[in-house]
Formats: sequence, structure tokens, C-alpha cells
Amino acid sequence: MDRGAENTHVTERIQAVWAVARPPADEFLAKVSHTITRSQDYFRREQKASGYWHRPLEANATMDAEYIFFMHFMGRVNVQRQEGVAAHLLATQLADGGWALYPGAAGHISNTIEAYFALKLAGMPASHPALAKARRFVLERGGLVKAGVFTRFFLAYFGQFPWDGVPAMPAELMLLPNWFPINIYEMSSWARGTVVPLLVLMAKRPHVPIPPERGVAELYKEAPELSDHSFPRGPELFSWWNFFLAFDKTLKLLGRIPVKPLRNRALGAAAKWILAHQDVNGGWGGIQPAMVNSVMALRVLGYSDDHPAVAKGIQAIEDFVIEEGGELFFQPCVSPTWDTALAAKALLDSGTPADDPALQRAAEWLLENQIFKGGDWQVKNPDLEPGGWAFEFANDWYPDTDDTAVILMVLRRIALADERGKQHAIRRGLNWTLGMQSRNGGWGAFDTDNLREIFNKIPFADMEAMLDQPTADLTGRHLELMGEYGYDLEMRHAKRALAFIRRTQEPGGSWWGRWGVNYIYGTSSVLSGLRAIGEDLQQPYVRRAVAWLKSRQNEDGGWGETCDSYADSSLAGRGPSTPSQTAWALLGLLAGEEALSPELVRGIDALGRSQQSDGTWDEVHFTGTGFPRHFYLRYYMYRNYFPLMALGLFRARAEGGARMSAPQADGTA
Repeated sequence: MDRGAENTHVTERIQAVWAVARPPADEFLAKVSHTITRSQDYFRREQKASGYWHRPLEANATMDAEYIFFMHFMGRVNVQRQEGVAAHLLATQLADGGWALYPGAAGHISNTIEAYFALKLAGMPASHPALAKARRFVLERGGLVKAGVFTRFFLAYFGQFPWDGVPAMPAELMLLPNWFPINIYEMSSWARGTVVPLLVLMAKRPHVPIPPERGVAELYKEAPELSDHSFPRGPELFSWWNFFLAFDKTLKLLGRIPVKPLRNRALGAAAKWILAHQDVNGGWGGIQPAMVNSVMALRVLGYSDDHPAVAKGIQAIEDFVIEEGGELFFQPCVSPTWDTALAAKALLDSGTPADDPALQRAAEWLLENQIFKGGDWQVKNPDLEPGGWAFEFANDWYPDTDDTAVILMVLRRIALADERGKQHAIRRGLNWTLGMQSRNGGWGAFDTDNLREIFNKIPFADMEAMLDQPTADLTGRHLELMGEYGYDLEMRHAKRALAFIRRTQEPGGSWWGRWGVNYIYGTSSVLSGLRAIGEDLQQPYVRRAVAWLKSRQNEDGGWGETCDSYADSSLAGRGPSTPSQTAWALLGLLAGEEALSPELVRGIDALGRSQQSDGTWDEVHFTGTGFPRHFYLRYYMYRNYFPLMALGLFRARAEGGARMSAPQADGTA
């Protein structure tokens, strides 16, 4: 059966079931209201006294493993925490011995190597059944030489991988001026915050001695001295990848020259940059790689553990360890600003009054966290005044456009005693985030015009995450923001954004999602933006997007999409139903058409049926994206605030007089 026939068959089955089982409209809306009330009650219970919301952010085994590496690198092993994190590693191992990028995925070799090494450092013998399975998994896939770049770094620190097998990045990169085509400000913010301390570590090549029985020599298929640690050439006669592989060899040869006249100056510049970019809470960029690498870099530069920067950095890293459900794990980041903005939006969308005390506390907390100091974004926007918000508790160097856009939409709708102060914050925020638009009309997250694709071709960039390119999901968000504030399609920012959206639509009608999995997220964001800015919803490209969403509805009424869709676009919109992805699809349908279509009603019904008695939803799948194809996230609140938004907007539309369609047995509405 071809895909089109399969879709038709599934749709007909759903329609037939609904035609018999659908409830009367009044009864259905009463159930929706009950679902909304339970969800709202959950958010009221969860709000912190100071006004914010925050729940964990979970990634994969590398976070736990690298926390153990960090403790051993620094010589500061907390045995109790190490045991708790090791237990979490064992709990997430797959039956075949590997560790995956996300639940439901196959084992990943670098993740498995890191988990294996971390468990050995924690004292587990190679004979342990879990390690025996992991070792077999790694050896069957080529052994230690197949490790990715960042895994190689951690192995090299402990003498388990040769430094010649690590891509070359000379510390002198720090001295290249901003006008030069290759410099640290042409990298994404997260790459920059990670690369600068790594330049120090690569130059110093630290060695942390460990007992032989804690090492991983048994993960080599051949003796280490006989193994090829280089990265394989691509099949093309000429490609940027092959060019940079050859260039990497040249850099390594040059690196063996004993006289390096600029090395100390470069290391000094790196140290100065690291110290200047530390946040008030001790972190760097609010993300694990920058934080861990920065503390280790300061250590090898001779800074003691009681130096204020190191001590605060260590504490910031320890603060990322969290206990949840009796398990201890390391978060890649924390998301209080994002959680607070979206929770407040969900309450507003579901009918909570604008002067509700919970919303006022949230708005006041957000206003307190607006950033009025400069950051790295000013390198390309020197005349733009600050005024954005960051994702985390403290990340003043890197406010982001996505958080800022959502916060501005929320603040506009909440009534505060100090309206004058709120309006000042809004003016500064709007000016900043609209000023971050790139030349191509789109928005990236942290930087403007971060487009130098060549950075993703170097051997160091095996995760293809060196850039913060403008994307459709962020651009859709900014169209929605502009619409909220009365902009229309004739405004300059909106015209350029709409042109970007039209250029980036996929042939089937969807949009790729950079920050959420995947095409469902991107399509929902764009449709919400198009509606808000006043685009004609009857335009053929809008109708294609709505039709695409409807075609991806699952038989249970929900929507889902596997993270594999980043590698295989034929899987776009395909996967087990999840609350967050179902909500994204519903928000897209609510934005893309006026009628309460059969697909929309079935999706709302699916959310109501899957809600738990405490007002929450369960979600085991990862629906957040860190780096497409390489790093995925589970936001513990996605499962709750996005469904509440969809349910609230649906109820408002229905109570406003929109006809609630339900399919008949013949498939007509």
C-alpha cells in the first residue's frame, strides 16, 4: 500500500469511529473545560514563590558521563553523587548494551563509549555484565577509533586516546580579528563558549593519571599503536571535508614546531575571554559544555580551586545535578525563563484573567530578569541597545530571540500596577529582538547573520553545530510577536520575514523545526505567525501546510514525530503520539483555519483522554532539539503547557461561535 492510500485508509477508520462515538458539542466542551481546569490547577501548584516555573531538562548519557569525567579531572569526586549518577547511567542502558541519543533510538557509539568509561572511573569492573554488553556493542561497531570529537577529548585527558587523533585547533585562533573571515564570532554562541576553553585544553594537553584497570584499552579492536585514529575521507574527489582533513594534518605538523611565538599571548587572550564571560552565578553561557570546559581550562592555566572564578564555576556545575523520581542525573541546561514564559502564556490562552496574581508574579519575575548589558551579539550589532531575555537564571552574555519574543507576547497581556515600567521593558525588548533579524529575513537564536557554512565542514564540527542560522520556527515566532503588537505585512521586518518563510517551506507544505522535533514544530510556529501578522489564510501555501498537518494525524487522534526525521525527511510528522507534538499540531490547525475541523476536534479529544488525574500529561519521548541529528532534549513541562494552550484556544474559538465539525461515516464534515 502506498503512503497516500495508507493515509486515506487511516483517516477513514478514524472518521468511522468518531461518527459513532463523538459526544454532543455541549458535553464535549464541558469535558474540555474540566481538562483545562485540572491543568490550570497544576500550574498554580507548581509556581515558585518568587513567580517562576521550572522543571528538569534531560538529555542523554553523555551528560552523566561527562560529570563523572569532570569530577575525576578536577580531583573532586563526590562519591555519593558519583554513585547516584552511575545508577542513572545503568538504568538508561539499552538491552543490546548501548546508550541511545533519545528513548526509542538505537544505541550510539560515542554515547556508549563515554558511559562505559564513566562507569569504569566510578569503580565498576570490566567484568560487570552491563560493561560486558557495552564493550561488545562498541567493538561490533568498530571500537574506540569510531568515537566522535568530544568523546575523543575526554578520553585524551585521561591518556585513553592519542592527541594526534583529536582535530587541531590552534590557540592562536583567539588572535584573529573580527573582520577576518575565520574568527570566534563567526561561530554560534554555544560553539564559541565551548571552543575558547578547548583551545586552552588542546594547547596544554593535560594528562590525568588513572589506574590501568580504570582505562578503556579493551575497547580497541587492535592494539592502540596499530589503530588508525584519523577521520575517514569522504567519497568525493574534492570536498570541503576532505580539504579540511588535509589541512588538519598540516596544522598538526606545524604544531610540532617547538617555537610558538604567539602561543602565550593567545592563551592569555583565551583566559581573559573566559573570565570576562563568566556569569554572576558562576556559569558560562548557561550550558554544560561551556561550563565544564571553562573550569577545566582555568585549572590547566594554573588557577586554583579556591580562585573565585573556579570556585563559582564548580558550584554552577554542581547545581546542574538534579534528583528526579529517585534518580540523579546531570542537566545540559536549565530553562526557568522559557518555562515561565510558556506557562504564563498557557494560563492566558486558557482564559486566566490578566490581573490574576499568579500571572502578575510571573510577569514581575520576568521583568526582573531582563538583560540591559551588552553581549557577544553586539559584535555584529554594535549600535543595537540591549533588552532581551535569556533562557536560564543567569546568562547575560547570551539573551536569545525566542525567549524574548514569547516573553514580550506574554507581558503585553498581563495587567501590572507598574504599567509604565512594563512598557519601558517592552520597548527595549521589541527593539532588541527585531533588531536581531538577519539579512536574509530570518532570525537565529543568539546571533545575527551567523551564516558561514564552512565552519560546519571542519573535522572539529562532526556534530554540524557550529552555526546559529536563521530558521523558520524562530521567524514564525517573530511574525507572531509582530502581529501581537499591531504590525502588519507592510512593515519592513514583516515583509522580509514573510519572504524568508515562503523560501523555506518544504515541497510537501511543512517547515523544518530547528528547536523542536521537528516539522510539526516548525509548521505550527509558522502558521501561528502567519495568522497573527494577518496573512491571507486562503493562500495556497498556507492551505498546503494545514493539509500536511492533517495528513499526519495518528489513528488515536494525536500527533507525533520521531527525532529520526532530521536524518530522514520521509519520517516528517511520523511517530507515536505525544502531548506536546499533538498540541503543536492543534495550535497550527487553530492558526491555519477558522473552522473547528474534524481533525482538530479529534486531537482535542485525544488530549482530554490522555490527561492524568493530577492535571498533567505523561511524555517519555524527547521532543526538544539541541543539535539536529545529534542531541535531543526532554523538557519536563512541554507535555503540560502546550496542551493547555491548545485546549484554551480551542475552547475560546468554540465559545466564540465557531462551528465544531465532526466527520460523518462518509468522511464529509
